[in-house]
Amino acid sequence: MPDIEIERVQLAPSILPADVPELSDDECLACLARAVESPDSARLDEVAALIGRLAVAIE
Repeated sequence: MPDIEIERVQLAPSILPADVPELSDDECLACLARAVESPDSARLDEVAALIGRLAVAIE
């Protein structure tokens, strides 16, 4: 039987946000709760990243 050549598929990039440290779901939720306790537009990127991290875990 002849050898069959196949193309190696490159790994897809992670869908987890790169700027969120490795946290458990509970730790991530606690960080999100602290971030939204007081309205601060400077933390919007952090809040969005944490929500994105949780959304990936839910899927």
